[in-house]
Amino acid sequence: MSNAELRALIAGGEDSTLEFKRDEVRNHDLAKELVAFLNLEGGTVLLGVEDGGGISGVTRDRAEEWVSESCRVKIEPPILPLLSWARDVEPGRHVLAVRVTAGPDKPYARVHQGRKTYFIRVGSTSREASREELERMYQASGRLHYGRKPVPGAGLDALDRRRLRDYLTRVLGGGAPDTADRDEWETLLRNLELMTVSAGHTVATVDGVLLFGKTPNRFVPQSGIRAVCHSGTAADYATRADEDLRGPLLPLQGQDGPLVEIGLVEQAWDFVRRNTLPTARFDGPRRVDGWEYPESVVREAVVNALVHRDYSIAGTDIMLGIYADRLEIQSPGRLPNTVTVEGMKSGMRYARNQALVNVMRDYGYVEARGMGVRNKMIPGMRAHNGTEPHLIEEEHRFTVRLWRDPPSEAKR
Repeated sequence: MSNAELRALIAGGEDSTLEFKRDEVRNHDLAKELVAFLNLEGGTVLLGVEDGGGISGVTRDRAEEWVSESCRVKIEPPILPLLSWARDVEPGRHVLAVRVTAGPDKPYARVHQGRKTYFIRVGSTSREASREELERMYQASGRLHYGRKPVPGAGLDALDRRRLRDYLTRVLGGGAPDTADRDEWETLLRNLELMTVSAGHTVATVDGVLLFGKTPNRFVPQSGIRAVCHSGTAADYATRADEDLRGPLLPLQGQDGPLVEIGLVEQAWDFVRRNTLPTARFDGPRRVDGWEYPESVVREAVVNALVHRDYSIAGTDIMLGIYADRLEIQSPGRLPNTVTVEGMKSGMRYARNQALVNVMRDYGYVEARGMGVRNKMIPGMRAHNGTEPHLIEEEHRFTVRLWRDPPSEAKR
């Protein structure tokens, strides 16, 4: 690291990716800061810099070995930090930059006095992660499957056996137990991981409730979609429509084909259809009717939000917003682990909630290759009006934005 780069870092002050430490910092205190960076987006500890930005320098012998050993014995799983010196920042005073990237094996823990503690970075401070935050890190890493958690109080009668029978017979082409045979139903649904045993009782899993629950929001309140239509280009209280969409993800289809009851995907498209205008264009002599937003793209964005959202984040639904110039679908939670926006555009496949993906694929909502962004959404919007979906990752949510009209200079 050059002295100029170091000075520029120090001038910006401590933040979510930068921490100043005196050289006499203890190994478990250094590990705390590095763990917090690993569990967020990575960061740098500058050893030999005072809290106020003054240069005190590193004086301990074999500082690099000490840092590496601290990362091996005080952090679990152990890591190898990136080390770089800035020499003679002030005469005879050197600074050691200890840098870590976002950890691929989250969550990381600081090990001290026989106890593991998980830290996260919030602004310029590091604090212990809450149970919910720790759970989300485990889920994002694929080491915890939130959808398999038991839902207390949600027994067999909390699930819609009409939908389950339709799934087992029409969709999968198999058989289903007699309606009155509770034991056989529970055994089958445990094998499908739609139910599980908890405290001696067979109860539905989160996935089971989301897919086939009679009233999913009773047991998983964050399972719905908040749909709002605004008059202008910004959110305001004077809405044209404001609805809470509730129910299972899956529809119920009759024996002769038509839907008897729609699921959340159909509810979302129905809201969009009712709150946007039909369109028409001519392809040569042929009139082509459509909508302000192509149905296939909207449905793909809704399905992605439903199957990939972080259901461990309570108190917030998926948000479907219609504005004068765009449609937005906001899904709670960051993209899981190593997934990036550019990776999604290139066809990178991922699944936070694999069971939801599998069942929705059985119904034809998810394509077999799992590349709906690349194969459906991007070409669908290009063909519709020459725009591309904006995929926006933020700290606590992921947004898909579809433009109503062709691109203008303001949108480039």
